[in-house]
Amino acid sequence: MEKQQETAAKRLANHPRLKKLLDWLIMNQRDARPRWYVRLLAPLYQHRGHGSKVYWSARMDTPPYRRFFLGRHSVVESYSCINNAVGDVTIGDYTRIGIHCTIIGPVCIGSHVNLAQGIVVTALNHNFSDATLRIDQQGVSTRPVIIGDDVWIGANSVILPGVTIGSHCVVAAGAVVTKDVPDNTLVGGVPAKPIRTLTANPS
Repeated sequence: MEKQQETAAKRLANHPRLKKLLDWLIMNQRDARPRWYVRLLAPLYQHRGHGSKVYWSARMDTPPYRRFFLGRHSVVESYSCINNAVGDVTIGDYTRIGIHCTIIGPVCIGSHVNLAQGIVVTALNHNFSDATLRIDQQGVSTRPVIIGDDVWIGANSVILPGVTIGSHCVVAAGAVVTKDVPDNTLVGGVPAKPIRTLTANPS
């Protein structure tokens, strides 16, 4: 399936007018989200693992030309927004995306991860280096975000483009994570800094 998508993408790259037409048919340009009939078909092209759940009020901006993968027994809670328009979003098993979270791909989230409420995980930036052009004329750039297994991210945190968070980590509430976080680390603050290493309890 992925090889077929790659082949189709290469063919479309050679036909820009056709690509533009298909993009118009799939995406509502004003609302920057898939059109209503594409959203109705989403369960046919999204991967949702056994026992997983996406609450009805979640905004799933997941056009079919990018991958959305939700693992077994994972949950996307109410009023969250998942956007894979500029990069794949994959979520592992037994992971919970809390109320009012926003995830903009390309993002890979591991298994047994808990995102609390109001968290932003974004791999997207708007370009702004050319002062002779409006910012909305300069396009976007992406740097993948990776969150390992067994991670807890506190409420209202922000994970910025290019960040990798290792396994068994905790991000304190309200933190802004701008740099990689090694395994077994608690970070907090703006910008987030290591607070301590998480070690096994003494027996």
